[in-house]
Amino acid sequence: MEQEIKYIKVADLVLWTENPRDPISKDAKDQDVVNRALTNTDGTWDIKKLAKSMGETYDFSELPTVVYEDDKPIVYDGNRRVIIGKIIHRLVESPIIIDEVPSFPDEIPCNVCSKDTALKNVLRKHGESGSWKPLERDIFISKYNLGEKSDFLIIDECTGIITANPILNQGFVRKEIFNPSTMTKLGLKITDGHLVSQHTKSELRKIFDDVILKIKDKKITTRSSRGKVYDVLEQDTRDILENNKEHEYTLSPKLYIPQKKEAEQTCKNDTNNIEKNDSATSLIRKTKRIQEPEFPFFGKDLYLRAGIVNNLYRDILDLHRFYKSQKLSKSFSGILRMSLRLLCETASSSCKSTDIKPYILKYFDEAKKQIDQNQKTLLANQNVTKDSLTQLLHTGRMVIKVHVIMNRH
Repeated sequence: MEQEIKYIKVADLVLWTENPRDPISKDAKDQDVVNRALTNTDGTWDIKKLAKSMGETYDFSELPTVVYEDDKPIVYDGNRRVIIGKIIHRLVESPIIIDEVPSFPDEIPCNVCSKDTALKNVLRKHGESGSWKPLERDIFISKYNLGEKSDFLIIDECTGIITANPILNQGFVRKEIFNPSTMTKLGLKITDGHLVSQHTKSELRKIFDDVILKIKDKKITTRSSRGKVYDVLEQDTRDILENNKEHEYTLSPKLYIPQKKEAEQTCKNDTNNIEKNDSATSLIRKTKRIQEPEFPFFGKDLYLRAGIVNNLYRDILDLHRFYKSQKLSKSFSGILRMSLRLLCETASSSCKSTDIKPYILKYFDEAKKQIDQNQKTLLANQNVTKDSLTQLLHTGRMVIKVHVIMNRH
């Protein structure tokens, strides 16, 4: 079967959790997808606007694309329209009032086809229309083997830079900054599916951060400095590029560890988290902010044996309190990072060791058992593991929870 028109009940249609517009956990239910769509604030879904544009009656010429998987009709294209139908027929709970399409039928015609056909149709309709962002489009093409993996996607996979900095997820950035010509000027290139550079990790981070800043400040736009990225960079950034011109290319390290997107987690059906918007002109209620846990600098107050380690521990706490109370530059956090390494070195030397790695490996597992699940999750999100902790201390990556190796004191 290539394509066939079938009438399917709105109640039977299943919303696609892998929609490139805003993917969610594959185990999510229809209500989870609806919650995500209605609480979205960046215009990705815009259910209310679509409902208004549909007019007074449902247009049968706009067919959802449906693929049967395990006897369930999955909506590969047309999820927004189906969401509106599910809201109108009270098949899902919704904080948004939709009265613009009062005659939405119980059954609607759908284009039922194979998964391969559906994927190609979805890409053709949305891939170049602007309804998808460049990175989501490239992920879709790569995930479903619809073309070669793009340099744009490879850069993000290798560094995490685009996911961590959504301002880079623009067409002109993909075409005019992360292209072979400009990347060569930045000491970068793609080799065998990997990003390689002529720079150290800290230098590469500085170069990327400078590019990001210039985009935010609109010194690089579709109309300004096109093809002249090098010219608008700061002098110290250009000095790095000039000094490293003859360096060999090496694999780029992961530079950014973005927080896991809410869209990738299964949303909970908790309508109590939805509060009404005070604006009389808006029919959308917004999800309440949740209070994020704030962890003490060492996870909790530690009570160490009297001595040089305890003295240094107390000094670091005072430094951190000063940092929190004053408007200091972000660079000050580097001092805190170095102090954590010094603390480990001091503790290991008290145990007649000159290397912190054996010390960390010896006590990591025992100490980790003493922290709660939220702290363990934070460790995982920051890529702090038994194997990585020593290197993180040496390279200057954000290290949270170094206290896990200090509890023995």
